[in-house]
Amino acid sequence: MADDAQLDVHDLRVIKAISDAGSLTAAADLLGYSQPAVSQQMRRLETKLGLPLLERVGRRVRLTEAGRVLARHAPSVTTALDAAVGELAELRGLEAGTVRILGFPSATPTILPRLLRDLARRHPGVSLTYVEAEPPEAVAAVRDDRADIAVTFAYPGDRADPHGVSARGLSVRTVGRDDLLVVVPEDHPVADRDVIDVALLAEENWIAGCPRCRGHLLELCGRAGFTPRIGFETDNVVAVEGLVAQGIGVATLPALGVASFPALPGIVTRPLLAGDERLIHVVTAHGADRVPAVATVLRALERAVAAATAAAVPAAEATSGGN
Repeated sequence: MADDAQLDVHDLRVIKAISDAGSLTAAADLLGYSQPAVSQQMRRLETKLGLPLLERVGRRVRLTEAGRVLARHAPSVTTALDAAVGELAELRGLEAGTVRILGFPSATPTILPRLLRDLARRHPGVSLTYVEAEPPEAVAAVRDDRADIAVTFAYPGDRADPHGVSARGLSVRTVGRDDLLVVVPEDHPVADRDVIDVALLAEENWIAGCPRCRGHLLELCGRAGFTPRIGFETDNVVAVEGLVAQGIGVATLPALGVASFPALPGIVTRPLLAGDERLIHVVTAHGADRVPAVATVLRALERAVAAATAAAVPAAEATSGGN
């Protein structure tokens, strides 16, 4: 590599597009360029660096080790540049742009509508793209610069936490708390209690949710002194409630999950005696909050999370026999 070889941000954006898209043609589509233009840019960059960045494998191309090094560093550089551009835009009084968000399933019908309404009223120049994803995938998307914000959750004290090693080097901020509820058939012996001690359900069959929720169920019951007998697993909240309503088993669900659709008849939801909850987080690259559009969405997200979680608890407490 020449000692005086220099990179510019355009080089990094092209390398990153090839890494993300997997081919020169797809990268060109992603960038809005022609495929020959991308090929020419790569040849110029290889000449400048004195290193091959692409290698042919059959009819496809892939990044060499040098190409992968550049692709790995590209997101932090482009995020920093976007932040600088955003700060300059803020000085000019501009507030516009598109922010890419990934969120967990029960955030989609509860938090997202409030967020969109808030932005439409207060900041019509800011738009969103949204993809539903579980926390590990959402965190990975922020790390790979495929998303600006991940809306995630974690259970305090659990060994498996998507905000541990996988989020190292990213910004993780707690923005809300979502109560965990017990779901039992309306004719269950504990259904008339205001709160339910999970230890009273040690002999029941259990219905587990998503992999992360299943892991927390095992931890929760383990702290109560028993291993739950899990007969069914589904991440479909409606299916969980349907199985409970038919007396197949009992379950735990987050309040946002219960509030995400009209409750099925035949079930009762109650708070846990231990006051268990999951924490709601937003994950971004460091410095992303200096981009005005991202900062605007982060503030709106905090308001949307607060409103959604505040509405979820009364809605869940009213769930009894389908009322």
